[in-house]
Amino acid sequence: MTGDFSITNRTNGKLPRLPFEQVKDAILGPKYSLSVALVTPKESHKLNLTYRQKDKPTNVLSFPFEKNSGELVLDLKTSRADAVNFDMTPDNFLLFLVIHGMLHLKGYDHGSTMEKAEKKFLKKFL
Repeated sequence: MTGDFSITNRTNGKLPRLPFEQVKDAILGPKYSLSVALVTPKESHKLNLTYRQKDKPTNVLSFPFEKNSGELVLDLKTSRADAVNFDMTPDNFLLFLVIHGMLHLKGYDHGSTMEKAEKKFLKKFL
């Protein structure tokens, strides 16, 4: 059985052309069910405040539901603005955020192990 994959775009922007499903299969496995929601800064701000007690919009949030399912919430506008701080193009930074969020869903915490995995997958998909 393969996991489900869906993207919901709740912004006025167009969907970025990134290999979302291939990244999901490489990091989380083909049986993992993942939904990706593209949201506005207002919506990411509300979610960030509710779930992380941080009073600002954020570029990515990860919500694990069960062992093999979860959701990524991406704020495209905030991630575009943040890309310059990481010396990356907006699309490359968004790919980084997708990888970062999926590694959180896989159970990684911030640190050197996560950074090594991020570099490995970024290299693979760039």
